[in-house]
Amino acid sequence: MNTTEKAMWALRIGIFGTFLGHGVFALMVKQSWIPYFTALGFSESFAITALPLIGLMDMAVGISVLLKPHKYVLYWAVFWGFWTALVRPLTGEPIWDFVERWANWAAPLALIFLMDKKKK
Repeated sequence: MNTTEKAMWALRIGIFGTFLGHGVFALMVKQSWIPYFTALGFSESFAITALPLIGLMDMAVGISVLLKPHKYVLYWAVFWGFWTALVRPLTGEPIWDFVERWANWAAPLALIFLMDKKKK
């Protein structure tokens, strides 16, 4: 296994852990996440209904990336990781809560770049 393949595996494992962990919290309807919905105009009942569905989606993304990463799933992971990091300052938290979560979207983006490099 060459260095690029090792880096890709490290990213796949990291992305899996990130999306699995967030998925489990969403399935548990993590109470501290409900204000992200309500601050954007959604009701608390919508958040309670949506969070488990989001959790299942996050877990599916993580498992998919671990088993066989597809570029479109990774694009979703980049978007979703960026959005869920950005929602924090948009709802009143410090900008540093966004900065702290850059790896949530940067890791799938890096994996996309490495997959493109490997194809060439």
